[in-house]
Amino acid sequence: MEENLHSPERRLIELRIEHADLDSLIDRLSLDRPADELTLRRLKKRRLLLRDQIARLELRLEPPEPA
Repeated sequence: MEENLHSPERRLIELRIEHADLDSLIDRLSLDRPADELTLRRLKKRRLLLRDQIARLELRLEPPEPA
């Protein structure tokens, strides 16, 4: 049971959820005027880091097929 809580598949799901939450938050903050630009930049940077983590984990779980 403990192994499932720390599996790469579960981590991938958690990262995707966090990325989607950040997308929603960034969209809402972008609609507010005046927007806090520093906060938006930080959130966008975090979203990019999450996207990179997701991509690396996906490659580790599903390596590309040989040509």
